Amino acid sequence: MNPAIGQNRALALDALRGLAILAMLLSGQMPFDENALPAWMYHAQEPPPSFQWVGTLPGISWVDLVFPFFLFAMGAAFPLALSRRMENKTSPWKLFLFVAERGFLLGFFALFVQLIRPYTMNHHPTMATWWLALLGFFILFPILTRLPEAWPRALKISTRSVGWLAAILFCVFTVYPDGSGFNITRSDIIIIVLTNMAVFGSLVWMFTRENLLLRLGVLGIIFAIRLSNLPVPTDGWVHDLWSATEHSPWTSWIFRLYYMQYLSIVIPGTIAGDLILRWTRRDTAPEKMSTVKNWSLFHYGMIFVTMIALVLVTLVGLKARWLLETTLLDFGLCLLAGLLLRHPLNETEKLFKKLFQWGTYWLVIGLVFEPWEGGIKKDHPTLSYYFVTSGLAICMLIAFSILIDVWNQKRRLRLLIDNGQNPMIAYAGINNFITPVLALIGADVMLTHFATTPWRGFWKGAIITLLMAVTVSWLTRKKVFWRT
Repeated sequence: MNPAIGQNRALALDALRGLAILAMLLSGQMPFDENALPAWMYHAQEPPPSFQWVGTLPGISWVDLVFPFFLFAMGAAFPLALSRRMENKTSPWKLFLFVAERGFLLGFFALFVQLIRPYTMNHHPTMATWWLALLGFFILFPILTRLPEAWPRALKISTRSVGWLAAILFCVFTVYPDGSGFNITRSDIIIIVLTNMAVFGSLVWMFTRENLLLRLGVLGIIFAIRLSNLPVPTDGWVHDLWSATEHSPWTSWIFRLYYMQYLSIVIPGTIAGDLILRWTRRDTAPEKMSTVKNWSLFHYGMIFVTMIALVLVTLVGLKARWLLETTLLDFGLCLLAGLLLRHPLNETEKLFKKLFQWGTYWLVIGLVFEPWEGGIKKDHPTLSYYFVTSGLAICMLIAFSILIDVWNQKRRLRLLIDNGQNPMIAYAGINNFITPVLALIGADVMLTHFATTPWRGFWKGAIITLLMAVTVSWLTRKKVFWRT
């Protein structure tokens, strides 16, 4: 790397992560009662009015994109987060310690964030419950916040110690509705999966950093493990190992072989991350940038529209089960995008071309796999789901990059970018900050009286999500970041 060339921030990746986390929060605020919204506003396998899981129901909705988009962004961030350490000749044990620390913090977060949720502590929250929920949220700050470098070491250690002590006391003294106390099996499954992906995805990238073929080989092993167990065979060591991790009283709360399937999204993300890493290190000196040629505004507009169209066509078509029409339209849109991206003029346009080549690859594989396993599903996830969502994540990434890096619309996407840089505060704060505060000041009653129709219920959820997004944006601008 030329020392004169810095590493620019990949803001489009932050925006993608921000979109994923805010859409995840919004989906959790939807009305789940007789005032239900249309089925496409919920997980495809848990439709209204019963919201019961129907494992044979194929299709995906926008809600089913948020988790894979977040996983894809996580995978893409590994090269950006780890490459500098590896290039500085950081010893292997320090690298492993860094990955292990991240995994430990996420594992703790998965336990604690579930324990402090108001409706976990009390099915009918009281004023005391809301205050306890707020206390739990603020306990996380001294534990997870990136403390200023200028702080003395003793102050940092004291701050962390106070946080950990408060967390331990909270776990020891809190009693839950069933009369139980702390239970290691009471955890947030989404964060547990993220914990596994943070650890194993990082290790996969570190060991295959210079060998893309080997990384794809790891993906092949994941497929083999999955296919050896689904549908469940009668015997075999893979099935036995799979079952052992499902039922182990010691490790099943934090690790199951089942979770490794999600590397099928994270690994494509790391491939995109390698491309983004090289792009962030381009020479952006003013004298260099003044000579850069670009495609026309119309050309970029066509690419942007095509990327968005691919996401919408795929979502609508697979949910409505217009399989042949969706596949043909997607192939046509991929061909159009390929023609539009054919002759790049600068490094950003070369990035778009390379990203979309991989996006097309994953999307086509996903569409070909679609009929298998009874159609695409988020739960239980099918191979088609992994690949289709990886391809669509790349489409959204390119669209965001056009908005931010080409059309200079960073300010308009500031809310997404800020939340993408601080997603765990948003994830914890929606239940443990915004909801308690609204309850304590009586605003939750006003919102409940407002939400008398399905779409008013949606707008209630949108208001709560927006309040959380603005809070996280303010914290991000004040340089308050959680280390997870």
